[in-house]
Amino acid sequence: MLPAQMLLPHVHTALAALFSLVLNTVGWVDPRLNGGRLLDYVTKKVGEPLNIIISSLSDPFILTETGLHTYVKSIGFSEECLGLHYGQIHEADLGDGLGRKPEQFLGRQHYFPIMGTCWESVRGGHHFRAWKQNGTEANSGAWFLGYDSSKNHMIVEDGYNRGRDYIVEQVTKVTHWKGMWWKGEVEWREGLLQRGSRGVNHGIKQDGRVAILTINRL
Repeated sequence: MLPAQMLLPHVHTALAALFSLVLNTVGWVDPRLNGGRLLDYVTKKVGEPLNIIISSLSDPFILTETGLHTYVKSIGFSEECLGLHYGQIHEADLGDGLGRKPEQFLGRQHYFPIMGTCWESVRGGHHFRAWKQNGTEANSGAWFLGYDSSKNHMIVEDGYNRGRDYIVEQVTKVTHWKGMWWKGEVEWREGLLQRGSRGVNHGIKQDGRVAILTINRL
């Protein structure tokens, strides 16, 4: 049996997580209510922050997989180079009853019109992974995304915060693609992610803030 002084830090961590649970949200469900979390799984021990949520109050088209693929082109992202996956498949548990599931979409920064994501695949830049919360225990329809900024495929210092903030900046502008126009609004939430580097891939600190986006068709 562990001495009381060794157990106390674990008790404090568990209580902090319990009391920061978010109830009665509209457009998304806190994954932690049903055993999920806002870190994905790179390994059994570490993950990367799911630092953006696209609320299901957004344009219904964007809530479809085809719609998300289309929308991100308006903010300078696209599918992977030549349709080939580079890098590790991440998993996430969104607390929707489906357990850990592999990423549904990996979007890379589209540097130039022809094969633009190939450059990001080789040299790095901004990219994101996306999962949809659509299981029977939390069928919100929201997209949960993990964004980061990398160079030569190593997350840069403050890369999780920088990647998230870059996307928020793009989403809150008026954007368009093939005759469709959008503009997003952001609500910042704290307490969904534990601030710091504990359990975070590469030991990179992040500020714990999550951007809740509602993207409207104009």
